[in-house]
Amino acid sequence: MNLASDSPRTLFQRISTTRANIAVAVLFILAAVAVFATRGFSAQEFRVPATVATEPVPSTGDAADDPSVWIHPQHTTLSMIIGSDKDHGLAVYNLSGKELQFLPDGQVNNVDLRYGFPLGGQLVALVTAGNRTDGSIALYKVNRRTRMLEDIAARKVITVAPYGSCMYHSPLSGKHYFIVNSKAGFVEQWELYATESGKVDAKKVRSFDIGFQTEGCVADDELEPLYIGLEDHGIRKYEAEPTAGANYVMVDKTSAQGPLTPDVEGLAIYHGKDHSGYLIASSQDSNSFGVYERAGNNDYVMNFTVVAGNGIDRVTHTDGIDVVSASLGPAFPMGLFVVQDNLNDDGNQNFKLVSWQLITDALHSPSLAASRSE
Repeated sequence: MNLASDSPRTLFQRISTTRANIAVAVLFILAAVAVFATRGFSAQEFRVPATVATEPVPSTGDAADDPSVWIHPQHTTLSMIIGSDKDHGLAVYNLSGKELQFLPDGQVNNVDLRYGFPLGGQLVALVTAGNRTDGSIALYKVNRRTRMLEDIAARKVITVAPYGSCMYHSPLSGKHYFIVNSKAGFVEQWELYATESGKVDAKKVRSFDIGFQTEGCVADDELEPLYIGLEDHGIRKYEAEPTAGANYVMVDKTSAQGPLTPDVEGLAIYHGKDHSGYLIASSQDSNSFGVYERAGNNDYVMNFTVVAGNGIDRVTHTDGIDVVSASLGPAFPMGLFVVQDNLNDDGNQNFKLVSWQLITDALHSPSLAASRSE
């Protein structure tokens, strides 16, 4: 650039253009810095492979939705994965991913379970889901001997149009509850109770309006919060007891830079000793999973992705998740994390099983410890 030969007007234009370019560059740099400051989790993003993949669900397209893990009371290696096919019904898998049972009961989604439900003089594992075919609560018990689900609904209990649902077992009253939310953001809580005929019925005990599109939810039976995912907004924490109102605190808000991006989908709780553990959320558009402390203010810990490995394809665009902390044998010695996978290389959608030990290794890695101490 030869400024000496320029006219005053040309010189002014060149200087103005140069200043404008510098300003744009500075703004770009500041924006980049802001992005990484907002993310605050690039160093905490870890990769783990799946250990097992289940057989595909029978329906094509976006069908697999939400899993739940049933732990066998005597032989944990005989535990099962109950996965929903939201176009067709419920599937039951063993820990090797083989389908043991399929119930073609309709458009069933967001399956959950709780132990210790009094029914017919016994304590059973109660399984629930939202059935979008008729807007009812799907109700089953686990037969310990056959490891099969048995329908125990006393009648068709019609709720708000189910979009997400979960269960809560109150440590105060001992009662079991089914919590369901609609796509429009209406939430209902139903008390589940046994009938004299050995079936399960329900009565509505609470309702409130969130005002935004909701998705997954999970309740903590020890600490008593109810977490609800708002697809485009983040995670809210309510009180799970039916006498509570609609007050909440925000666990985290969604951001294009993360760690929680829209859509917020499945939520799950890893139960550690002495109320320790983690709240886990499916951050669908980033194909990752956000991890937060279970107790206190739910401080953010890290993100991880489930990558290809062990002959299993990577996990993307996950809807539902579940996690347990019990040892389920040599393959899952410290627990199990289960996720729905949007794109399965072997056909229809399915569920991927991840050893929690791999996630524990990430949680205790030196790089994560260093980043959290900064």
